Formats: sequence, structure tokens, C-alpha cells
Amino acid sequence: MFANRFTALVDACTLADTLRRNLLLTLAEAEFFRLRWSEKILDETQVAIQKMLEGKGLIDARERGERARRNMEAAFEDALVSDYDAYLPSCAGLPDPNDAHVVAAALKTQAALIVTENLKDFPATALRSLNLEARSADSFLADTFALDPGKAVNAIQRMRARFKKPELTADQLLLEMEARGLIETVDVLKPYINSI
Repeated sequence: MFANRFTALVDACTLADTLRRNLLLTLAEAEFFRLRWSEKILDETQVAIQKMLEGKGLIDARERGERARRNMEAAFEDALVSDYDAYLPSCAGLPDPNDAHVVAAALKTQAALIVTENLKDFPATALRSLNLEARSADSFLADTFALDPGKAVNAIQRMRARFKKPELTADQLLLEMEARGLIETVDVLKPYINSI
């Protein structure tokens, strides 16, 4: 365990993608960082998962979205940030005012950073004075793996072993990660391909 684990608030756009979600939750479970989210982030995640699955023609998309959310909540009971409305006034100046809840929740939980794919909506100029940083999942994952490559590789190997539909070889997993834009992460993991 890392004595100085930091806190990261993960945005819905990152949690909605199955592979990114699995990677982030796997590293949080391995205690690389403290994972945080809000009820609103989970609501948005559930809806996004449902829409993606509906786009694939799955008739049980709603149930799968609900199940994904329940599983996240059950696995990380202490991740929920609530009562952050008092921090909303500090969030003025964001390009999209609808993202203020993300920053407010991050402030409430004293997160070091926000993991999001919507970096343009969380500019450094708006976050710097709040002592926050926004990072993409790719950048965050790559840096997190580098903290303890052996521990990270073991966690990813266990994650890969859980995949059943479909099963993935280590090479297939890295190709899938690359296809999802996790280029930095793949570069960090490639030297360990035989252990994944």
C-alpha cells in the first residue's frame, strides 16, 4: 500500500467506457489511489453505459447500466462524495457550467486531480487556483502504473484473468487499450507483456 496515496475524482465520461473503468477500478482496488465520484457522476455514467449498449442493439441495456452502477457502488462504498453544493460558487469560469458539480465534488473530497476525457471543459487556468488538475485516463493510468510497475502488472493480470466474454490474451488486451486511445498506458505496459 502507498502511504501517500492521493485522491482522484473520476468523471462519468471516463467511467462509461468499460475498459477504462476496469483499469481505473482495478488500480483503485490495488490501492494506488483513493477513488471518488458523486451521485450525479454515477447517474451520468449509468445513462452513458445504457446509451452505448443500446447503440449496440442490446435489449437489456438499461439493466446492464444499472448493474454496472450497483457493482461500482458495492465495490467502492467509500467513494461517494456528497454535500458539495457549498463548493459550487468556487467553480465559476468553467467552459461548461454543467461540469461545476465535478469540480465541486473534487474540492469537497480534497482530490488532487480529476480524471476525465473532456480536458477542454476543465482548463488548467480555471483549476490551478483551486489546486486541482485534470488529466486524461491515459495519462493518469500511465503515471499510476509507473509508481510500482510490478504491483500494477499483477493487478492488470488479475483483471485480464477475470475477462471471460471474450477472454483476452495480453497482446489482445494491449491492442484493445491502444484502440481505445490508451497509447501512453500501452507504452508503459509493453515491456511487461509476458507478465500480463
